[in-house]
Amino acid sequence: MVLASFLWGLTFVFQSQAATLIDPFTYNGIRMLIGALVLCPVAAGNFNSHRGDRKYCSDLFTGGLVCGLLIAAASVLQQYGIGFTTAGRAGFITSLYSLFVPVASVLMGRKVSARLWLCVLAGLVGAFLLSTGAQEGKIGKGDLMIFFCAILFTFQILAVDRYSHRVSGSELSFAQFVIGGAVSLVLAFIFENVSWVVVKGAWIQILYAGVFSCGIAYTLQIVGQRYVVPAKATLILCLESVWAAVGGALLLHETMTAKELFGCALMLLAVVLSQLDRNSKAHGVRAAL
Repeated sequence: MVLASFLWGLTFVFQSQAATLIDPFTYNGIRMLIGALVLCPVAAGNFNSHRGDRKYCSDLFTGGLVCGLLIAAASVLQQYGIGFTTAGRAGFITSLYSLFVPVASVLMGRKVSARLWLCVLAGLVGAFLLSTGAQEGKIGKGDLMIFFCAILFTFQILAVDRYSHRVSGSELSFAQFVIGGAVSLVLAFIFENVSWVVVKGAWIQILYAGVFSCGIAYTLQIVGQRYVVPAKATLILCLESVWAAVGGALLLHETMTAKELFGCALMLLAVVLSQLDRNSKAHGVRAAL
């Protein structure tokens, strides 16, 4: 689980680099299809045991469609946003999904404790400090995009939580990457100038995100959750925001002001405390960035 969070955290570094090399729809479309290709052997083995089951196939298609459209929208918005902010900031703001998921559960009739509401407030304050730390009190355009990206990932996580009880996790992941990747590429050919020269220039960033983030990290999460309870799993995966900040500092030479660092610390504290709340349902499902 720690390795999965590390791989996801470093993805923000490669996304930040890709933002200057390739358009968002093209980047996400190709990397998702690569992720599906990596998951194909595992998913195919599970699907063979359910071949002929119409109810199962229907749930798999519906789940893959819903999750795929959501992850495509969230990923593209995140890729647009990261072009106007840093990898470290993007990692911390994206981690707000860990606070939004249990709050969204209220709409589903689940009880949420007072401590969780305090965590949400602390997380939002931290996000505000992080987003305005270098813009003299103004919220950056990229940070705002990442914020709405975290909201979209919240819906995607809830959708995965719903359909993962009906179908295999690896098959659902495979389906969402195929649909998300296909939709992204169709939009890329409509709205972007898709060029092999551009794709070739960003092949390292695309390959890392596709193989290590979409394929390997998600598989590590599935295996890890067999031995780790959901609350601890989500807590460990939240470390991706820390790895994103570390990777941004070491590889991209990014720096943060004292105000931004305090915002990061406040957000991390809020996320950790929210996952230690035993009175709320913990969701161990990650959005497979």
